[in-house]
Amino acid sequence: MSDATPSEANPSDNWRKTALMVVASVTLLRLVLLAFNRTDLFVDESQYWLWGQSFDFGYYSKPPLIAWVIGLSTWIGGDTAYFVRAPFALFHGAAALILAALANRLAGPRVALVVAATYVTLPMVAVGSLLASTDTIMAPFFAAALYFHTRLAAERRSDLAVAAGVCLGFAFLAKYAALYFLIGVGAGAMLLPALRIGWRNALLMLLAFAAVAAPNLIWNAAHGFSTVAHTADNISWVRQDSPLASLSVTEMASFLLAQFGVAGPLVFTALLVAFFRRETAQLTVFALPPLLIVSAQALLDKAYANWAASAYFAGTIAAVLVLRRYPRLVWTSLALNGAVSLILPLLTLFPATTVAGSDPLLDRWTGQAAMSRQIIDMAIDNDGLPVVAERRDVLADLFFTGATSNVQFYAVPPRGRPMNHYEQTHPLPPDLTGKVLYIAAKPPACAHERLELDAGTGAYARAGLRAFVTDAACFHAS
Repeated sequence: MSDATPSEANPSDNWRKTALMVVASVTLLRLVLLAFNRTDLFVDESQYWLWGQSFDFGYYSKPPLIAWVIGLSTWIGGDTAYFVRAPFALFHGAAALILAALANRLAGPRVALVVAATYVTLPMVAVGSLLASTDTIMAPFFAAALYFHTRLAAERRSDLAVAAGVCLGFAFLAKYAALYFLIGVGAGAMLLPALRIGWRNALLMLLAFAAVAAPNLIWNAAHGFSTVAHTADNISWVRQDSPLASLSVTEMASFLLAQFGVAGPLVFTALLVAFFRRETAQLTVFALPPLLIVSAQALLDKAYANWAASAYFAGTIAAVLVLRRYPRLVWTSLALNGAVSLILPLLTLFPATTVAGSDPLLDRWTGQAAMSRQIIDMAIDNDGLPVVAERRDVLADLFFTGATSNVQFYAVPPRGRPMNHYEQTHPLPPDLTGKVLYIAAKPPACAHERLELDAGTGAYARAGLRAFVTDAACFHAS
């Protein structure tokens, strides 16, 4: 095998065509394999689908762009799991090409092609192309904001300032983690003269950002800042009297170790090296803040591996700039991450796959639809009783699987602040009377009749869910 990197095997003036071919091929393969995906929608995916059925400028726990995208996709193709998930491979493909364009500007066409191939095969991108995720919807807009900001710093043009702000605004409408971009802009302006854009352009960029973000901010204000409250629930230490009481070095170490899986071992290692290289500072100033802030969150409480996903837009380019000095490592990284990118969608074709006698690897993504159909059939067999469920995940799939069933689904009315979208928008109405079918792990406090519910396999196998026929008034008692 030649030691030349993938970029060196192609004429420099053809990098765009080659990058497009690489990214399009990977994306097309993902869309084809997605058609044979045998997993059910996860709770968040079903919830995003429900949001997409009614246009709004915000929803309980997330900004609106993911709902708009899924709503458009399912309007075109139908309310199936395929069309809920199909846009996400396309969004990551777009992000790969935008990052390649940025890499071409910073380091030339050879690096650009490697960046396109590296990004599109990142493990986090492989996962984000299989599932509906706000990180994925944010990706191309965050990447575009980076691209226009880099040009703005060099050219000082007002139209580039507006373009950067608009792209950042749409990234914000996808996920609030887009605000890490502003930290990078501020840190870059303080530390790196090459990233200074001038006060006028900074103001233009912020105004453009605010104009795009404003509808969601207004929605939040009109709904008691429910999204802000949900975010505070996720970072529970902010509500504690002593935020330092639950420090956990183990949680932080676990989060950082998980990043080797998120980006791939060689890409993340190269990014760590890039943090200490002056020539990559223009990129790492955007990659470091998410990793530092989420590491601190993990130390104080807990953090999921994907919470620092925004680090890998600029971070992928920085990592490639380190790896390009070692062509064999470039090939090895692409081979490792490429293998993961192929294995993951293949696993969804065989979700019952186990390793060394373990539970099925994709247990969390199976069993939801079967449980929902069982509950819906039970409700229909009992004169079409309305269904009241205690758990958000149960409600999420009931709404998706039962969309055409004519059965009504409700959340248990909240005592105090709604804790999820279903409690906020679909609580059991106070004027609904008569019998209901209640799904929960524990029986209701009122008189009830228990019906047999088969837990089956998959996500609910150990949930202990039961079905009870009881009176709706039971849930409105003070």
